[in-house]
Amino acid sequence: MYTQARRQKGVTLDVWPGFVDALATLLIVLIFALMIFVVSQIYLSDALQGSKRGLESLQAKLQEIANLLQIEQKKNADLTSSHNTTLQKLSQLQSIKTQQETDFSQKLSTSEKRTLDAETLLAALQQQVEALNKQLQALNASLQASEATATQQKLTIEDLDKKLAAALAKKVEELEKYRSEFFGKLKDLLANRSDIRIVGDRFVFQSEVLFPSASATLGKEGEQKLKQLAQTLKEISAKMPAELKWVLRVDGHTDKNPIHTDKFESNWELSAARAISVIKFLVKEGIPADHLAAAGFGEFHPIEKGASDERNRRIELKLDQR
Repeated sequence: MYTQARRQKGVTLDVWPGFVDALATLLIVLIFALMIFVVSQIYLSDALQGSKRGLESLQAKLQEIANLLQIEQKKNADLTSSHNTTLQKLSQLQSIKTQQETDFSQKLSTSEKRTLDAETLLAALQQQVEALNKQLQALNASLQASEATATQQKLTIEDLDKKLAAALAKKVEELEKYRSEFFGKLKDLLANRSDIRIVGDRFVFQSEVLFPSASATLGKEGEQKLKQLAQTLKEISAKMPAELKWVLRVDGHTDKNPIHTDKFESNWELSAARAISVIKFLVKEGIPADHLAAAGFGEFHPIEKGASDERNRRIELKLDQR
């Protein structure tokens, strides 16, 4: 009986190593399975991250398409139906996104769908480019037509300028002819006096011929000279064509000596008052007022540099165009 117990005990000791080996093997298998599970989880996580990035890129592309569709909708109300179709596609793609988050096997079909949308977008952009090219061609044609019109108008303007210049030259020539006749007759009438002379295109009276000192009231001799001038001007103007717009300008000038009286605060007032007195007298003698103009220059426009006060005190007459 003792021997049998010993045998049983020996048998128990012989089974334990095998049991330990079995447990170790099972543990290794479990660890291996756990490693496979962990690796699978890492792989699936990477795959899901890649899918997520793909979905984000796809979402950005879809947003871009939506923006383009919105712009086109503002340009043309007829594209409303196309916009609605795109919104439906967006909803479908959102569903695909949800499926991709739970099933990685949908990645390939999603990529194909994204490629198809990109091709659709590219085709739409190509159509827009073609439309823009057509508009550009139309604009170029319009620009060429405008340039041709502008060239013709430029030629017309140049022709008009030439005609206008010729007409002005003719008017100036006519006026110069009458001015020469006018000044010539005045010179003969005034007996070539030294205090009445022609300077360039102006007939110059020394102030003393017409006015007393510091006065704008015409003297008797001045009135007599201006009557002769008015008579000559009426004879000459009667020969002038009606379309010749002439004007006799009367300019008053003083010397540089200042003046300050109750009537004339400065040489400005004195020179202007003298010119106006001449104008009023000529109007009284029958010269139309619309052919006369008066101006006062004070002492600021001497007849020449270094001229004496006597020469600078003057009334200038100039037959000119309006």
